[in-house]
Amino acid sequence: MTMPKVLIIDDEENIRIVLKTYLSKHNYEVETAESASRAMEIILQNAPDIIITDVRMPGMSGMDLVKILSEKKIPVITIVMSAYGNDDSAIEAVKMGANDFIKKPFKPEEMLLVLRKAEEREELKRENRKLKEELYREVVFDGIISKSELMKSIFMQIERTAPYKSTVLILGESGTGKELVAKSIHKRSSVSSGPFVAINCGAIPEHLLESELFGHRKGAFTDATSDKKGLFEAAHKGTLFLDEIGEMPLSLQVKLLRVLEEGRIRRIGETNDIEVDVRVVAATTKDLFKLMEEGKFREELFYRLNVVTITLPPLRKRQEDIPLLVEYFIEKNNQRFKTSIKGIEPSAMKILMDYEWPGNVRELENAIERACLMVEGSTIRKENLPETIIKSDDPLRKKIEFDEISIKKAMKYAEAVLIKRALEKTGGNKSKAAKLLEISHRALLYKIKKYNIKN
Repeated sequence: MTMPKVLIIDDEENIRIVLKTYLSKHNYEVETAESASRAMEIILQNAPDIIITDVRMPGMSGMDLVKILSEKKIPVITIVMSAYGNDDSAIEAVKMGANDFIKKPFKPEEMLLVLRKAEEREELKRENRKLKEELYREVVFDGIISKSELMKSIFMQIERTAPYKSTVLILGESGTGKELVAKSIHKRSSVSSGPFVAINCGAIPEHLLESELFGHRKGAFTDATSDKKGLFEAAHKGTLFLDEIGEMPLSLQVKLLRVLEEGRIRRIGETNDIEVDVRVVAATTKDLFKLMEEGKFREELFYRLNVVTITLPPLRKRQEDIPLLVEYFIEKNNQRFKTSIKGIEPSAMKILMDYEWPGNVRELENAIERACLMVEGSTIRKENLPETIIKSDDPLRKKIEFDEISIKKAMKYAEAVLIKRALEKTGGNKSKAAKLLEISHRALLYKIKKYNIKN
């Protein structure tokens, strides 16, 4: 069994000697340094498993050393010791990246206890990371996190479709991950070594979109001060992802159809064609059938794009993925903001599970990012969530917004919900509830029976 390597850093020789003698007897390989600068040389030459450092030393302080180790992401357990210790010092040390803090003077056995606890915590962290990695291996597909059956069928479609150069049309609401799917198709395709180029057709004005896609010759129009390659040329031997294809103007749809059929483009202002070898993946949130009926989308282009169609489900149709995604986004924000948020309260998670997510995964990611910035402590609570999501935790509002169209049925549902609320508010007192509802006691009793309300 390999002995853990410990580096003790202190400008007091007697402390170095005592700790080295004691820890060596307890199966640790110990080295010492009289300064933080000397310690850095040792760390770079022979990386220790554990560092025990004093805070105040001539030159570089122990705190400075801890900060450097943390910034450089050197994998080492760090314990800080100080004769000037107080709670603020301990908090500051942990913020800098230390694993633990011990006040001087201490007995060698106290240091051993701190050291062993730090090792146990690190081992537990390693096991948790390993478990998470194993979990993510099971639920992550090219960066798309899901364990739902709906998404598993999407993954199968991607695997079957990707190797061929057929055009793919990805349908789905905003925020469902259409670009992630497009990247996955590219990654698994025969042109994966080539470029992946993406453009949002709805975000660029019509007169600029043509130039972006096909390029232009110098002097072709007022702002054309030099020759420019278009995105089709940039994506040669790769994949071009045309997001929001439903927003493309009719005039450009004709030119796109020609490229798909002939594999040739013509820059604005040029007379010669350029051959391009590009796999096209398109996506839209629009109803292309409706656009075709309205004459806003060319039927020939639709059928040319619609060789393979992948329809992504909205987040509300795969609610089992919400806890996975929440955990993933918390971890992502911990790394980004250097925070240590451990999880989310059950009441807050219930709100997230019940919410309809009109913005889908993108909205959830934004909500968790906001919560991570607003949270005090290590657990996300209900009040840390965006106001719009908290307010949506209302069964009546959800029923009317997302399910019910009939006014008659909605009114009945509203009556039942309001009666339940009034009874909860009054602790089941029907006379008080009737007053809150502004109806007679007799009418309340009739409606309780009618809607089979238990109280």
